[in-house]
Amino acid sequence: MMRNCGPFLALILVGCQPAPPADTVESLVADPERLQEVQRQCRQDYAKAGEVLCNAASEAYRRRFMGGGADEKPE
Repeated sequence: MMRNCGPFLALILVGCQPAPPADTVESLVADPERLQEVQRQCRQDYAKAGEVLCNAASEAYRRRFMGGGADEKPE
């Protein structure tokens, strides 16, 4: 008797694919080249890039340009 292994096989294949990089505000602040790439993606197709990613890029740019704001420690 043959069993239906389709869903199980799909889970295995999905689990083998590398996860996309998690772009956070902090990771974008630390990687200016990636920040520029994300900003370009947001300018070209905001809907495809996504609101969360574009907001993270916006905040990362603000932090790089203006400093850390409240998170910044006085010297």
